[in-house]
Amino acid sequence: MAAALPPVVVGCGGAGAAVAAALRRRGSAAVQVQHPRIDIRRFDVVLAARHDGLSGPNVVVTRTALHRVTPTRLADAAARWAGQLSCLPRPLVAVLVGGDSGRYRFGRREAAKLAHELAAMMEVDRVGLALTPSRRTGARELAILRQILESRGAWIWDGTGENPYFGLLALADVIVVTIDSVSMVSEAVATSAPVMLARLPGHSSRQHVFMQALMNEGRVREFKGRLDHWPVEPIDDTAEAAAETRRRLGLL
Repeated sequence: MAAALPPVVVGCGGAGAAVAAALRRRGSAAVQVQHPRIDIRRFDVVLAARHDGLSGPNVVVTRTALHRVTPTRLADAAARWAGQLSCLPRPLVAVLVGGDSGRYRFGRREAAKLAHELAAMMEVDRVGLALTPSRRTGARELAILRQILESRGAWIWDGTGENPYFGLLALADVIVVTIDSVSMVSEAVATSAPVMLARLPGHSSRQHVFMQALMNEGRVREFKGRLDHWPVEPIDDTAEAAAETRRRLGLL
């Protein structure tokens, strides 16, 4: 006997879109996250970021990528990590580092440049600095960051134990994030901290539109090796997009 179809399927990306669209033909409601690269009429709801450039009666547009940052999650993470990071000076700068993405390059030269800029900010602006790498950060690049920054008092996650990512987001006075990841930038701007973008060699038209829109709105600024602080409000459309999806599917 064939298994019962789920009432709702959620696809993400091209492969997920194909599966969701196929199951919709068999009776499931289909929700697609990100541009499906196929006819959007094959879905009940498409959750598209603004830089995807999609529109239509079934499209819900968000300013950033969907993410996992919530006030509750940040509060919990702040409570868990406050003690471990209390030794660092204030203001505290959290640094979120990505890696080579196919569109942007983060090799040894880029790691050294970023590390020296962060070190200069530590020295001139007297900030504390906590850095977490991503899964895409290369071992050689991470070693360069450690060599230059740890001797100056920076705290860098060693990859063991719980990932401090949400703790850094919660406790930071300012966030510096490399531009290779829309997701990391989206999560950073969902906090109450000003966000500075560390440029990398390379280009992505969609990501350029995404970053430029946030710059035009004053939510992010370019990192130029110095501390910058300005009033901001969190940008978080995830909960609203989820509620609108449930409404359209008749699940409220």
